[in-house]
Amino acid sequence: MAVRLFDARHHAVLYQTYRFSPSENLQSLIFSYLEEKKVDPIRLAVDVACGSGQSTRILAAHFEKVFGIDISEAQIEAAKQAASFPNVSYHVCPAEELPFEDGSVDLITAFTAAHWFDMPRFMKEVDRVLRPHGCVALSTYTTDFSMHYKDCSERLTEIFTETKDLLLEYADEKVKLVFAEYKEVFESVPFQDKRRVTQILDKIPMSVAGVTGFFQSLSMYQAFLRSDPEAAKSLLQKTEQRFLDTMGVCSNETQVEIRIRSVCVLGCKGQRMENPAMTQ
Repeated sequence: MAVRLFDARHHAVLYQTYRFSPSENLQSLIFSYLEEKKVDPIRLAVDVACGSGQSTRILAAHFEKVFGIDISEAQIEAAKQAASFPNVSYHVCPAEELPFEDGSVDLITAFTAAHWFDMPRFMKEVDRVLRPHGCVALSTYTTDFSMHYKDCSERLTEIFTETKDLLLEYADEKVKLVFAEYKEVFESVPFQDKRRVTQILDKIPMSVAGVTGFFQSLSMYQAFLRSDPEAAKSLLQKTEQRFLDTMGVCSNETQVEIRIRSVCVLGCKGQRMENPAMTQ
């Protein structure tokens, strides 16, 4: 069954506050792929494991109706409380039991979430609910983060990486799919027409406090927090202070730039592959 690590209300609040929306380059890739594959007008999108809705809201301008679904009631409540659009609605539902009719959905997305699913059951549902020529897009950012500020970017990235590596000791087994850059996710897509894009690069402005909050939102930090609350809190406090000392500033609202690399698995139901090279 799917892994449930994000049910707590405080974790949903962290998601709403500190998780960033899918990047511009990732969005462009997905919508270009959808435009390339579509035959009929596109009407319905489903964002699976939508969390607090950052990813769901970006779909609103492209579809008549958008559904964000998540197994966590706390996450769905956080999504409903955020500003949204009249064509977007949210529902509590597991990824492996999609509440949609056969052949009714144009696009299924999952951002930084698919590695938590029961993949065989989820892909069976994807195949069932997608229309002919409907698409699926499953993405995650990799562990290749870098942090940039004036002339101390290299040192900031070292500190970021040290903290991330400490937290990786508390990572769930499912996170290995991220380390492998969604190769297994790609292989599980049941369509002949599919591709895995691994070089989606983006820059995200964020405060130092936002970087610390992002760490807090990670499942592996929450696991550390449950295991040793004082050590977990101390790690983030020390990390933030190291950032500030390195930058030579006092305010944790000082803006930095985070550079990320994302991976996206794309698939289209019921079309032949035109290009045999499935990985870019």
